Amino acid sequence: MQTARDIMSTDVITVTPETEIAQAARLLLDNKINGLPVVDAQGHLVGIVCQSDLIVQQKRVRVPSLFTFLDGYITLTSTKHFEREVEKIAASQVRQAMTPDPTSVAPDAAIEDVATLMVEKNYHTLPVVADGRLVGVIGKEDMLRTIMHEE
Repeated sequence: MQTARDIMSTDVITVTPETEIAQAARLLLDNKINGLPVVDAQGHLVGIVCQSDLIVQQKRVRVPSLFTFLDGYITLTSTKHFEREVEKIAASQVRQAMTPDPTSVAPDAAIEDVATLMVEKNYHTLPVVADGRLVGVIGKEDMLRTIMHEE
């Protein structure tokens, strides 16, 4: 049975929460990757920043719908969601745009479980973590290479 360890990339390009957004975008483009694990000084995974997290900066802000009731305003959408969206749009550092505490897999996770997670959650990049530290990353290309080896 193949595991995450068998297919993960161990030469992982990472960023810190303090990395500038423009630098993260350049790393994604130059390396033709979809996501960058965000690590602290000890190598612990603290987040992930993906192309979609940065593309949101070009998005049009949708103001929450309001209606009045007894001289008060009630929002029809979550104000927390709106605040988070505005924070991502205005982000200058990775910490403001990243997804904190991302889903990760262990090195001994079965390939079938990794594939299921990627498909069901629409993940393009999955960090591989052992003892709280980032040890690798699995992208969709890594999963596709397993098909070529089965032939």
